[in-house]
Amino acid sequence: MTTTSSRPTPLPDGGAAPTVPPNRIVAVLAIGGIVVAMTQTLVVPIIATLPAIFDAPASDTSWIITITLLVAAVSTPVAGRLGDLYGKKKMLLISLLPLAVGSAVCAVATTVPVMVTGRGLQGLATGFIPLGISMLHDLLPKERTAGAISLMSSSLGIGGAFGLPFAAAVAQFASWRFLFWLITVCAALMAVIIWRTIPAPAARVRVRTPFDYVGVLGLSAGLVALLLAVSKGAEWGWTSPLVLGLFAGSVLVLLAWGWWELRTPAALVDLRTTARPAVLITNLASILVGFAMYAQSLILPQLMQAPAETGFGLGQSMLQMGLWMAPAGIAMTLMSPVGARITRARGPKTTFVLGGLVMSLGYGLSALAMDSLVGLAATAFVASAGVGFAYGAMPALILGSVPADEKAAANGFNALMRSIGTSTAAAVIGVVLARMSTSYGDHTLPTESGFRVALLLGCGVAVVAAALAATIPVRATGTAAGND
Repeated sequence: MTTTSSRPTPLPDGGAAPTVPPNRIVAVLAIGGIVVAMTQTLVVPIIATLPAIFDAPASDTSWIITITLLVAAVSTPVAGRLGDLYGKKKMLLISLLPLAVGSAVCAVATTVPVMVTGRGLQGLATGFIPLGISMLHDLLPKERTAGAISLMSSSLGIGGAFGLPFAAAVAQFASWRFLFWLITVCAALMAVIIWRTIPAPAARVRVRTPFDYVGVLGLSAGLVALLLAVSKGAEWGWTSPLVLGLFAGSVLVLLAWGWWELRTPAALVDLRTTARPAVLITNLASILVGFAMYAQSLILPQLMQAPAETGFGLGQSMLQMGLWMAPAGIAMTLMSPVGARITRARGPKTTFVLGGLVMSLGYGLSALAMDSLVGLAATAFVASAGVGFAYGAMPALILGSVPADEKAAANGFNALMRSIGTSTAAAVIGVVLARMSTSYGDHTLPTESGFRVALLLGCGVAVVAAALAATIPVRATGTAAGND
């Protein structure tokens, strides 16, 4: 086993205190996070046409969606650890490289394997957001960190919400390939802007440790097996030998990975720190928030686009649906500074609990307004406002509970927990809507009862998330846990 050196080594992030205006730092990193997040919804408008575009069965083209999720889940905690070891600014710039290259590959792809390769490269950039959160914590004055971190954390949802109507409009009136060329250009521009304008955090001195390659392989294998079984279970059969084998394999591999991480001095994830009650409960609640956030983005668009002839569908086109869902992104943007003020006044735990309750209220509105576009748009707005509160509070709770040299890795692990929640939502909501469906003409669509059950499920998960967040232990000084 590799031993650590006892000679203190300055971190490569070394530099003087930043002279760049805080507003510019926040704007650049938040816009970068939104650009990265937009890749999650770029292909949503063309999902139904992917088999025709690539002349391949839907079972093959579904990998265009799945691969990004798998790669993002593995790369996010790895990027955070590399940022702690070798410099956050350096890793921010490196993460934009596969985004630009992968987007260009997608733009010229003519076969499924090439498209899947490009989408996988795009997934490598997801670590940009937790790295950006840690950069903000290091660079900004203490009084500015809560609002900035809230906005940066919410950029994942904001980018996805705004990306949907934009991608729908471009796909309907131009070529879908233009979307990927646009992301290529944006990624390149963001890299130049960050390189030229964002300072590296001031140097700290600590013991340099080697990188945990065994931990990366173990976590990758375990997560790929788990998320593959969750995302493909409905398609392959939940009781099929393949899916059951993947679940069993993921448990065994992750247990072995945990054994290794507890014994290596250069752990990819410090499980002892992760096991601290504040960190552990925050991460568990983050899984539930990720579930509730993604569930409404799966349910509401389908309900809006269902044919009016069903008696409950609203018959909207993809572009119309995207425009009705756009206020969700606005809600997250507006609630980020509000949540930051609540965090400063009452602490991030209060903000997190409030986020879960507001999400559940949004879902509750849908029960009264399933037959109204305005009502469903209000549901998306209120639920997304709750997401903005919760997403802004998560990093504040994490950053206030881990050592300084593990902040990026801890944020990356928290982002992984959200990814597990969204993956689980995709599988569970998919099963609910598929099982409670009926035939309408040549199509099989979810029933009204199916939509209601799915919405109630999202509401219940949001309530449980709020209840779990209420048990997070906080410091007696309380209000600025994330700002230390």
